[in-house]
Parts: sequence; C-alpha cells; structure tokens
Amino acid sequence: MGVKRDNLRVLVVGQGAREHALVWKLASSPRVAEIYAAPGNPGIARLASCVPIAASDIPALARFAAERRVDLTVVGPEVPLALGIADEFTRLGLAIFGPTRLAAEIESSKAWAKEFMARHGIPTAGYRVFRDEDAAMDFVRRHGAPLVVKADGLAAGKGVIVAHTVEEAKDAVRAVASLRSGRAIVVEDFLIGREMSFFAVTDGETAIPLLSARDHKRARDGDVGPNTGGMGAIAPSRECDGFLESRIMSEIIEPTVKGLAGEGRRYVGVLYAGLMLTSSGPKVLEFNARLGDPETQAILPMMESDIVDLIEAAVEGEGLSSDLVRWRPGASACVVIASAGYPERPRTGDEVHIDEAGAAAEGVILFHAGTRFDDRRLVTSGGRVLNVVATGASGQEAADRAYQGVRHVRFRGMWHRSDIGRR
Repeated sequence: MGVKRDNLRVLVVGQGAREHALVWKLASSPRVAEIYAAPGNPGIARLASCVPIAASDIPALARFAAERRVDLTVVGPEVPLALGIADEFTRLGLAIFGPTRLAAEIESSKAWAKEFMARHGIPTAGYRVFRDEDAAMDFVRRHGAPLVVKADGLAAGKGVIVAHTVEEAKDAVRAVASLRSGRAIVVEDFLIGREMSFFAVTDGETAIPLLSARDHKRARDGDVGPNTGGMGAIAPSRECDGFLESRIMSEIIEPTVKGLAGEGRRYVGVLYAGLMLTSSGPKVLEFNARLGDPETQAILPMMESDIVDLIEAAVEGEGLSSDLVRWRPGASACVVIASAGYPERPRTGDEVHIDEAGAAAEGVILFHAGTRFDDRRLVTSGGRVLNVVATGASGQEAADRAYQGVRHVRFRGMWHRSDIGRR
C-alpha cells in the first residue's frame, strides 16, 4: 500500500445510529481532519458537519464530495448502494467504500441472491421464486408450513415473514405481494438453529473477518412479536469460535467474493451474511451489502485499531490483511430504545431528555437513531430512537452496564427489550 495520507476529509452517508457509530469511530482516527455526514442527525452533529442532502440523492452527494474535495466516502444504508452511488463516485474519481449497484444486488434482490448462491454452491435454505401471487399461493398449499416468505427487493425491514401455519404463509404471500418490492416472491424452507450476523471486509479479491454479532430482531422478550429493524445486539456472538469463523470464511464469504468477481460484480466494502447455525453447519439466511444496524453499534466499540487503515486498504485494493484489525477483549452490548407504537405505528414528536454527563461518567455510549431538533427541543423522529452501548469483560457484564445506561434516557412512551445479551 502507498504512503498513508493524513488530514483526511471523510463523508459518511446516512442518518441513523449505524452512521453515528461510524462517525464516532472515524472521529477517533488521528488521520481524519474533518467529517461530513449527509444528512446526519443531532448526535452525529456533535462530531461532524451535517449537510442537508438525502442519502438517496446521488447527484447532490457526488457534487458535494467533489466540491469539498472529500478524500473518502463511507456509505451506511442500503438504498444509495442499490441506486449506484459507488458507480457514480468511481466514475468521477472519488474514493468510496461500498459495492457497485450490480454487486449490491446481492442484497437488493433476494431472488437474484438465492440464484447466485445456488450457482456457486453457497449453503442456504431450499427455495422457490415466484413471479405471481397465485403460483406462490398454490405452492404454499401443496408444500405446507412452516415457511419463510420474502419480498424480492428492498422493503425497509418489512420484507421477511416467518409463517408457522399454511394460513400464516398465505397471509405472508399477500403481504409481500402488496409491497411491490421487486418483481418476485421468494418462498424458503424454514431453518432451525441459532442466528448469527457475520461481517467481512473485502477489496473484491481478499476478504478478512470482522467481529461477529447476534442481532435481536423480534420486538419482545424471548424473541416473540413482530420483526423489527433490530432491538439490540451483542458482539461477539457467543457461538463464533475460531473453527466456526474459518468455516464461514471458506464455505460462504470467500466463495461469494470469488463468485461475484467471476460474474463481473467486483465487491468492495463490507459483506454481511445473516446466518443460521444449523445441525448441518452454517447456512445463509440473507446477504446485506453493508454494515448491519444495530450490530455496527456493538462491533465498533470493540475495535482498537484505526478503521481508516482498514477502509483505505479495501478501497485501494492493496494491503488488506487481518493485521489491520485489533479487537479489545471482552464483549459489547447494544440496547435499542424505541418509541411508542413501534414497529407498527411509531409515534414521533415526543421530547427526549438525555443525561449526557451521567452516561459518559459510566462509560456508556449513546448513539442517536431517530431524533431531530424541533425549535431547539430534541424530539423523537422515528421508531428506533436511541441506542445505549456498553462494553464489559463478558456479554452479560456488557448487557448489565448497557441496561444501567438506559436510565440516562427519558421520553414519553419509550420502551425496550429487557433480554438483550442475557441468556
């Protein structure tokens, strides 16, 4: 790798807690002089200059990066990747950490991803792809339940439904068809095991693992209730030892990176594999083309090394190795505080009170997810409002500290799960 440049100007695209965590970690790098966030949020604004450009406005983001001579852009959410932000930035000679539109199709099209995995022998659940609702309904009646029904395209966390009965599966097909997300309905076999989130950084040829994590998708304690964008996470996952990590890299991550490159879809960025650890080994539930949310908020506080060195090596396609990443011992836990009515009808506009000094004194990190200023008042602006993150010698200790930190946040109707990171 060439000589390292300092005094870097970095742009982070996005506005949630994942992007707050990225900005927080980038701000700790001695190589970074200035950070911009588009559009950012009130928490991010303490560390970066927020600019009012939507994450989906690719032309405006490219103009801003060119005019401000941004040295590196890091993309948080999936939508700009699916819209081709990396293609446009690369065309203009702007360095960007994130896959091209074609490479990001591994997330933006569930149907394409399943067919890709079948072509390259990547372990996943058996599946069928249907182009119309009636054919999917007929299959459900004949196959029986349980089944998993997925929308083909991006659906903001609402495109995956686990159906335990035939009637639930039929309702799921109707619901997914009504989303009009993509051109197909994917119906998968139901897998039994433990879920895990696995992340790797790749330059399109080489891939190195990051810390694993365990997301908690269901709304209520005990993993019941509707799916959400994620109610909390722990890192690392308790199940991921060195043997399992090696197996996931050799059977899933490396064949995926090689397969994408072989199909002319060279992938630069973070590859996220949502896995089910079954009795016959790890199988892919889904791929995401970026860091996860809320897993990122648990993973980055565990990283002792400079994230800029890692990102730069991937973008430049030179020098990417596991030597660039160091992890602190112990574990991290992230507890998501949600607004009343989430996930079905989240209420917004409630004033948020935060004891910043108390949280800092206890070593608790608060990442903003859905907040905004309304006439100088900090108010809720989404379903997931704040993330409370803490580290500890074990997952249990980290979770206990995070839950202690929750008391530093107060707003009407706030709620959270009480079993994140607890056995």
